[in-house]
This record gives sequence, C-alpha cells and structure tokens, in this order.
Amino acid sequence: MFITRTRIAVATVAAGALLFAAGCGDDSDSTSGTDHGTSSTTAGATSAARTDFDNADVTFLQMMYPHHAQAVEMAKLVPSHSQNPQLLALAAEVEKAQAPEMEQISSLLQSFGKPAPTAGGGHEGHGMPGMMSAEQMSALQAASGAEFDRMWLEMMIQHHAGAIDMAETELADGVNPDTQALARSVIAAQEAEIATMRTMLGQN
Repeated sequence: MFITRTRIAVATVAAGALLFAAGCGDDSDSTSGTDHGTSSTTAGATSAARTDFDNADVTFLQMMYPHHAQAVEMAKLVPSHSQNPQLLALAAEVEKAQAPEMEQISSLLQSFGKPAPTAGGGHEGHGMPGMMSAEQMSALQAASGAEFDRMWLEMMIQHHAGAIDMAETELADGVNPDTQALARSVIAAQEAEIATMRTMLGQN
C-alpha cells in the first residue's frame, strides 16, 4: 500500500511538472505565434508595421502627387506647342524628374497603410500652392509659339514655388525620414529650375 501511494505521488508530481512545462511552452508559442503573425503581416502589408510618420507626412505626399501630375501634364504640352529648344529640354527634365518621384510617393503612402494616390487626389487643386486652375490649363493649351513659351514659364515658376512651399512645410512638421528626404530633393531641384526659367524669361 505504501509503495502504491508513493508511485501515485511520484506520478502526480511528474504530471504536474509536465503540465507546467507545457504551460510555459504554450506561453512561448503564443508569443512566438504573435511575432510570426506580425512578421507575416509585415511581409504581406508593410503598412501595418510602419509607424514612423505623422499627418504632415501623409498630407504632403497626398498633395504632392497630384501637384507633380499637373507639372508632368504641362511638360507634355511643350513638344506640340513650342519650338524653343531650351523649353523642350527643360520640359523633358521636368517630366524625367517628377514621374519617378510620383512612384516614390505612391510607395511611401502604401507603406503607411494609405490608399495609392491618384492624379486628382480628391483635392482638385484646392489648398495646394501653385496648382493651375482648369481655366489656366485651357488657356495654356490654346496658346502656341512665343506666347505659349512665356505662359508656360510663368505658370511653371508659380507651380514650382508652390511645391517648394509644401516641401518646406513638410520639413517643419513631418517626421518620416524618407518623406523629408523627398521634400529636400524637391526644394533643391525646383529652386534650380526656377532660376533657369527666370533666366529664360529674361531672354524672351
């Protein structure tokens, strides 16, 4: 009888130890599973893990995308409206620089968990410095030759100045390093192009 009770006690202790170990294992597995789930989510949707941004970053990107889209639209008008080789070269540079930045903007917004932007952006030009109205774009499309050249340069200077204002606001209020790097790139490139366009206007 004594032997039987001893065996039962030993078995009970052993079972308890196994349950304790299993409990620890479950906690570990549960935590690990959560980590794995996060990793899986991160791989499937980078946006879920990225938190190094604020509203200023999102606003800048959402506004800059349609802003760039309009600049590209204006640049594409040049070959069919002007024979000025300097303007043709500048328009090609604008399109070459801003189209890739639009792709970068789209990728950043998606990494923040935000919808991919559209050219219209839902803003229709409101609240975005330097954006041309529909009437201004129609007037530009109707012009040609030297008149078109002058209008395009004046409008693009205004457009670039607006982009610089938006980029400076991002540098002041944003926190995301990639978005701020984009803002600095916008400022540097568009200030240089404004200087070029002002010189060209002086030559016309």
